[in-house]
Amino acid sequence: MQFHHHGYVSGDPRIQSPAGFGIDRPAELPDEVDVLIVGSGPAGMIAAAQLAQFPNIHTRLVEKRPGRLEVGQADGIQARSVETFQAFGFAERITAEAYRITEMAFWKPDPQNPANIVRAARALDDEAGISEFPHLIVNQARVLDYFAEVARNSPSRLEPDYGYEFVDLEVAEDGDRPVTVTLRRTAGEHVGETRNIKAKYVIGCDGAHSRVREAIGRRFLGDKANHAWGVMDVLAETDFPDIRLKCAIQSHDGGSILHIPREGNHLFRMYVDLGEVPEDDNGKVRLTAQKEVEARANKIMHPYTVTVKHVAWRSVYEVGHRVTDKFDDVAPEHSGTRTPRVFITGDACHTHSAKAGQGMNVSIQDGWNIAWKLGHVLDGRAPESILDTYSAERQVIAQNLIDFDREWSALMATRPEEMDDPSQLEEFYVKTAEFPAGFMTEYTPSMLVAANIHQELATGFPVGKRFKSNMVTRVCDANPKHLGHHATADGRWRIYVFADEPAAGEPSRTAELAEWLVTAPSSPLLAHTPADADLDAWFDVKVIYQQPHTEVDLSKVPAAFLPKVGPFQLIDYEKVYAADPADDIFTARGISRAGAIVVVRPDQYVSQVLPLDAAGELAEFFAGIFLSRPGAA
Repeated sequence: MQFHHHGYVSGDPRIQSPAGFGIDRPAELPDEVDVLIVGSGPAGMIAAAQLAQFPNIHTRLVEKRPGRLEVGQADGIQARSVETFQAFGFAERITAEAYRITEMAFWKPDPQNPANIVRAARALDDEAGISEFPHLIVNQARVLDYFAEVARNSPSRLEPDYGYEFVDLEVAEDGDRPVTVTLRRTAGEHVGETRNIKAKYVIGCDGAHSRVREAIGRRFLGDKANHAWGVMDVLAETDFPDIRLKCAIQSHDGGSILHIPREGNHLFRMYVDLGEVPEDDNGKVRLTAQKEVEARANKIMHPYTVTVKHVAWRSVYEVGHRVTDKFDDVAPEHSGTRTPRVFITGDACHTHSAKAGQGMNVSIQDGWNIAWKLGHVLDGRAPESILDTYSAERQVIAQNLIDFDREWSALMATRPEEMDDPSQLEEFYVKTAEFPAGFMTEYTPSMLVAANIHQELATGFPVGKRFKSNMVTRVCDANPKHLGHHATADGRWRIYVFADEPAAGEPSRTAELAEWLVTAPSSPLLAHTPADADLDAWFDVKVIYQQPHTEVDLSKVPAAFLPKVGPFQLIDYEKVYAADPADDIFTARGISRAGAIVVVRPDQYVSQVLPLDAAGELAEFFAGIFLSRPGAA
């Protein structure tokens, strides 16, 4: 964390100085806004936290509840989400209060006595070391609290406007704020009253029964629900030995359970198989009593017993696998004729079972994806055309999730004796670990993702996939650091310069690139960054030398990697790194010893890999994304 460069900070450095709409922020919801977010679930809250970093954009978030969420339904936090929390500054704190999944146990019918279950296998949760971040279990409400804190402490001082229910919207063909949203008060002295808000853009984060989705004419495509599960967060007395391990429990004739320990050491969650749902059920299964769910759980877990003492939360749901036909308000036949004004995220555009732990995690990436893009457009950095990439990118990811969850849900509901291989469930869990962890997302070429024609220069940073961090040494203070952990959710692009073999101060392609970055009119630092802003305001350029940090002379490092920032124009020394001899990033990530440029988007996905002498290609890539800045050097 960096601070003091604007003057001495004696309080909490996470609380940024107010700016823009954060100065004298109106307490009441105004009649006109730039972005209106509907719903304060995971997608809505991360979108608010990201847009709050753009204080000149007037963003408001409305929520029909009268206050914060107290009991959340989602609880599984995959490693990719924890990476995201790191960018927003709260990964360590939420990890400290969460339950950490390190192993999963698989229980099956005892071959000698099928009425009883026995432990058949245990699998490491991240056997291959997919991420340095853990797989966590924590109440969804706490995730929302942390994102709310980020938004509240941001320059925008953004806080949810509780007690407003979305009713409908209309999109005009023109106008500065073409979206008119009708809201109804659900709390306070004006309950029941309606009012209209005009917005430039709307993000619908209002769940599976989304009214925003209905208002823009999007519809779900996919399977109807045909299998029901009872889910309960409980405090209970039990003799089951793996009660504090994540477990997949399959019985001979009672169905199956997905068991998940919760944070705090005592609470746990069980997804209890309620069986197939008749087509003419008409939702009756959702009325299944808690006592029946508990009875089924005890039948599945025989000879072990569970005696529930307290129910913190419960529900009954039917598994359905559906994804909307598009994630914005532009009909497919009208694509290219206008840019979208309304977007839907999370459960509003994809629904699936909860057992793969994907709902909140995929929703978080939906919200981040659209938020930074709206930030770029409304801040004058990029054209509206980048907004078309939201639906194009995230709809594919949602469909991949549906396909994965359909297979996982089917396996969970299959009796062991009906499987081709008795170990099929645990083998699937291990083999597909990278997908639920959130690391199989790979965006295809677009204006934001270049073709991977130079991929051989950095094979460990696949273009289109998230930037996988690695240890390096920060030269200025000799501190070992994860390179990717210094990338905060501030809306900036990252340009990582992996130096060629000559040391700092010696003639090299790295030195030539550094000179170009600060002198060439086509350099993104000069062509797009506002003339009155710091050199690194929009592009965070870092260099990683191959030599040990003791052999990197800071006095000989080019100025491009030591920019002056803040009102006092102080040198930022935290952009110069060296390979860690014990874990050489060049070797670990397959980076050519001839060097490479790795460009990373604000949401941590690799956009381009280039050779060090490809300054022209780098300039051309950013010219296709950013607008030219009047007054830039």
